[in-house]
Amino acid sequence: MDFKNILISVDASDNARRAVDYAAQLLGQVRDARVTLLYIERAPGRDRFDTEEAWLSQCRLEHERVFGFLKDAREVLTKAGLPDAAISERTVLCSAEPSVAQTILDVQQEGGFGTLVVGRRGLTKGEEFLFGSVSTKLVHNAKNCAVWVVQ
Repeated sequence: MDFKNILISVDASDNARRAVDYAAQLLGQVRDARVTLLYIERAPGRDRFDTEEAWLSQCRLEHERVFGFLKDAREVLTKAGLPDAAISERTVLCSAEPSVAQTILDVQQEGGFGTLVVGRRGLTKGEEFLFGSVSTKLVHNAKNCAVWVVQ
């Protein structure tokens, strides 16, 4: 695994923005660093919408929001000093199984990423117990890589 091959998992949240900002500060002048921005896409549940049209509209809004975020994240990284050619984006469609955390770990292993960067949502212990925490699962299950959890 190459520690200069960095995977930043993002979800277009403020926490993901902090993870990108942190990585940009640390990596801006690192020679030969390569960054992949990973978005795990999960379609909203159809049962939450009255019509197919409403569901598709929500999917489009989410798509626009995420791709706007990815564009902004790329800009943050290039302004910090990373060459545009050293930054890539990847979107993976994830169903209920495997989990988001497992999907991130699968991408990390497949891509030979030596560094994994994620933002932390800041769940309470009770919320983490009930719902799980992606960052906690990544820290406990990542192999052969450094994990940066940014709060």
